[in-house]
Amino acid sequence: MLSHDSLPIQNELSSNEKLLWSGRPPQGLLFRAADIALIPFTLMWAGFALFWESMAIASGFFLFILWGIPFVLVGAFMVFGRFLVDAYLRNKTYYGLTDQRAIIISGLLQTEIKSLNLRTTSDITLNQKSDGTGSIVFGTLPPMAWMMRGTSINGMGRNMVPQFELIPDAKRVYELIRTVQG
Repeated sequence: MLSHDSLPIQNELSSNEKLLWSGRPPQGLLFRAADIALIPFTLMWAGFALFWESMAIASGFFLFILWGIPFVLVGAFMVFGRFLVDAYLRNKTYYGLTDQRAIIISGLLQTEIKSLNLRTTSDITLNQKSDGTGSIVFGTLPPMAWMMRGTSINGMGRNMVPQFELIPDAKRVYELIRTVQG
Protein backbone atom coordinates (compact mmCIF):
# COMPACT_ATOMS: atom_id res chain seq x y z
CA MET A 1 0.00 0.00 0.00
CA LEU A 2 1.35 3.39 -0.99
CA SER A 3 0.73 6.37 1.25
CA HIS A 4 -0.09 9.90 0.19
CA ASP A 5 3.34 10.89 1.57
CA SER A 6 5.19 8.82 -1.05
CA LEU A 7 5.99 11.74 -3.42
CA PRO A 8 9.54 12.35 -2.07
CA ILE A 9 10.28 8.64 -2.54
CA GLN A 10 8.72 8.53 -6.02
CA ASN A 11 10.99 11.40 -7.05
CA GLU A 12 14.02 9.19 -6.28
CA LEU A 13 12.93 6.18 -8.35
CA SER A 14 14.66 5.18 -11.55
CA SER A 15 12.52 4.40 -14.58
CA ASN A 16 12.82 0.63 -14.13
CA GLU A 17 11.87 0.60 -10.42
CA LYS A 18 8.51 -0.23 -8.90
CA LEU A 19 7.52 1.26 -5.54
CA LEU A 20 6.14 -1.55 -3.35
CA TRP A 21 5.65 0.35 -0.08
CA SER A 22 6.22 3.79 1.37
CA GLY A 23 5.76 5.15 4.85
CA ARG A 24 6.90 7.50 7.55
CA PRO A 25 7.67 7.26 11.24
CA PRO A 26 5.02 8.63 13.63
CA GLN A 27 4.83 12.41 13.81
CA GLY A 28 4.93 14.69 16.84
CA LEU A 29 6.57 14.35 20.23
CA LEU A 30 7.38 10.77 21.13
CA PHE A 31 8.54 9.09 24.32
CA ARG A 32 10.54 5.89 23.92
CA ALA A 33 11.37 3.05 26.29
CA ALA A 34 14.90 4.42 26.79
CA ASP A 35 13.38 7.61 28.22
CA ILE A 36 12.55 5.70 31.41
CA ALA A 37 16.27 5.81 32.20
CA LEU A 38 17.22 8.97 30.29
CA ILE A 39 14.66 11.39 31.76
CA PRO A 40 15.81 11.05 35.40
CA PHE A 41 19.46 11.37 34.31
CA THR A 42 18.78 14.43 32.17
CA LEU A 43 16.79 16.08 34.97
CA MET A 44 19.66 15.50 37.41
CA TRP A 45 22.18 16.86 34.88
CA ALA A 46 20.13 19.96 34.14
CA GLY A 47 19.32 20.50 37.81
CA PHE A 48 22.97 20.35 38.82
CA ALA A 49 23.98 22.59 35.90
CA LEU A 50 21.37 25.18 36.92
CA PHE A 51 22.48 24.94 40.55
CA TRP A 52 26.12 25.42 39.50
CA GLU A 53 25.25 28.37 37.30
CA SER A 54 23.14 30.06 39.97
CA MET A 55 25.95 29.64 42.51
CA ALA A 56 28.48 30.96 39.98
CA ILE A 57 26.32 34.00 39.26
CA ALA A 58 25.89 34.62 43.00
CA SER A 59 29.66 34.42 43.51
CA GLY A 60 30.26 36.83 40.64
CA PHE A 61 33.30 34.85 39.47
CA PHE A 62 33.18 35.32 35.70
CA LEU A 63 35.17 32.16 34.81
CA PHE A 64 32.75 29.94 36.76
CA ILE A 65 29.80 31.62 35.05
CA LEU A 66 31.32 30.92 31.63
CA TRP A 67 32.25 27.37 32.64
CA GLY A 68 28.64 26.54 33.56
CA ILE A 69 26.95 27.88 30.41
CA PRO A 70 27.75 24.86 28.16
CA PHE A 71 26.49 22.48 30.86
CA VAL A 72 23.21 24.41 31.15
CA LEU A 73 22.80 24.36 27.36
CA VAL A 74 23.51 20.61 27.17
CA GLY A 75 21.06 20.06 30.03
CA ALA A 76 18.35 22.06 28.26
CA PHE A 77 18.90 20.05 25.09
CA MET A 78 18.78 16.74 26.95
CA VAL A 79 15.60 17.67 28.85
CA PHE A 80 13.65 19.43 26.07
CA GLY A 81 15.59 19.89 22.85
CA ARG A 82 16.17 16.24 21.99
CA PHE A 83 12.41 15.64 21.82
CA LEU A 84 11.93 18.62 19.51
CA VAL A 85 14.84 17.68 17.24
CA ASP A 86 13.65 14.06 17.11
CA ALA A 87 10.12 15.19 16.16
CA TYR A 88 11.53 17.52 13.51
CA LEU A 89 13.73 14.75 12.05
CA ARG A 90 10.84 12.28 11.94
CA ASN A 91 8.74 14.94 10.20
CA LYS A 92 11.40 15.14 7.49
CA THR A 93 11.78 11.34 7.16
CA TYR A 94 10.32 9.20 4.38
CA TYR A 95 10.77 5.48 3.78
CA GLY A 96 10.40 3.59 0.56
CA LEU A 97 10.73 -0.01 -0.56
CA THR A 98 11.08 -0.82 -4.24
CA ASP A 99 11.61 -4.04 -6.13
CA GLN A 100 15.36 -3.30 -5.91
CA ARG A 101 16.22 -1.24 -2.85
CA ALA A 102 15.22 0.40 0.40
CA ILE A 103 15.26 4.21 0.39
CA ILE A 104 15.44 6.49 3.42
CA ILE A 105 15.12 10.25 3.00
CA SER A 106 15.85 12.34 6.08
CA GLY A 107 17.97 15.17 7.40
CA LEU A 108 18.19 17.94 9.95
CA LEU A 109 19.91 20.77 8.09
CA GLN A 110 20.22 19.10 4.71
CA THR A 111 18.44 16.24 3.00
CA GLU A 112 20.21 12.89 3.07
CA ILE A 113 19.10 10.06 0.80
CA LYS A 114 20.19 6.54 1.75
CA SER A 115 19.76 3.78 -0.78
CA LEU A 116 20.29 0.15 0.20
CA ASN A 117 20.51 -2.58 -2.41
CA LEU A 118 18.30 -5.32 -0.98
CA ARG A 119 20.01 -8.10 -2.90
CA THR A 120 23.37 -7.37 -1.25
CA THR A 121 22.11 -6.41 2.22
CA SER A 122 22.22 -9.54 4.35
CA ASP A 123 21.70 -8.49 7.97
CA ILE A 124 18.11 -7.25 8.23
CA THR A 125 16.37 -7.35 11.60
CA LEU A 126 12.71 -6.88 12.48
CA ASN A 127 11.93 -5.46 15.94
CA GLN A 128 8.17 -5.65 16.43
CA LYS A 129 5.83 -4.62 19.25
CA SER A 130 2.62 -6.47 20.12
CA ASP A 131 0.55 -3.81 18.30
CA GLY A 132 2.33 -4.56 15.00
CA THR A 133 4.44 -1.42 14.89
CA GLY A 134 8.16 -1.88 14.72
CA SER A 135 11.47 -1.09 13.15
CA ILE A 136 13.42 -2.81 10.40
CA VAL A 137 17.17 -2.44 10.85
CA PHE A 138 19.49 -2.81 7.85
CA GLY A 139 22.72 -3.89 9.55
CA THR A 140 23.93 -4.57 13.08
CA LEU A 141 23.27 -2.08 15.85
CA PRO A 142 25.93 -1.68 18.53
CA PRO A 143 24.93 -3.35 21.83
CA MET A 144 23.92 -0.17 23.70
CA ALA A 145 22.26 1.59 20.74
CA TRP A 146 18.78 1.25 22.25
CA MET A 147 19.73 3.81 24.91
CA MET A 148 20.44 6.53 22.36
CA ARG A 149 17.55 6.03 19.94
CA GLY A 150 15.70 9.25 19.41
CA THR A 151 18.46 11.45 20.80
CA SER A 152 19.26 12.81 17.33
CA ILE A 153 22.97 12.86 18.09
CA ASN A 154 25.03 11.81 15.04
CA GLY A 155 26.57 8.42 15.59
CA MET A 156 24.01 7.60 18.25
CA GLY A 157 20.64 5.97 17.78
CA ARG A 158 18.98 6.73 14.46
CA ASN A 159 22.14 7.66 12.54
CA MET A 160 24.17 4.55 13.35
CA VAL A 161 22.51 2.03 11.08
CA PRO A 162 19.86 2.68 8.42
CA GLN A 163 16.39 1.62 9.53
CA PHE A 164 12.70 1.98 8.87
CA GLU A 165 11.90 3.21 12.36
CA LEU A 166 8.56 2.86 14.17
CA ILE A 167 6.51 1.87 11.12
CA PRO A 168 3.01 0.36 11.30
CA ASP A 169 2.57 -3.25 10.14
CA ALA A 170 6.34 -3.79 10.26
CA LYS A 171 6.15 -7.55 9.71
CA ARG A 172 4.36 -7.10 6.38
CA VAL A 173 7.08 -4.68 5.21
CA TYR A 174 9.75 -7.11 6.44
CA GLU A 175 8.11 -9.93 4.45
CA LEU A 176 8.09 -7.68 1.36
CA ILE A 177 11.83 -7.16 1.82
CA ARG A 178 12.39 -10.92 2.13
CA THR A 179 10.36 -11.45 -1.06
CA VAL A 180 12.48 -8.91 -2.97
CA GLN A 181 15.64 -10.59 -1.71
CA GLY A 182 14.42 -13.87 -3.19
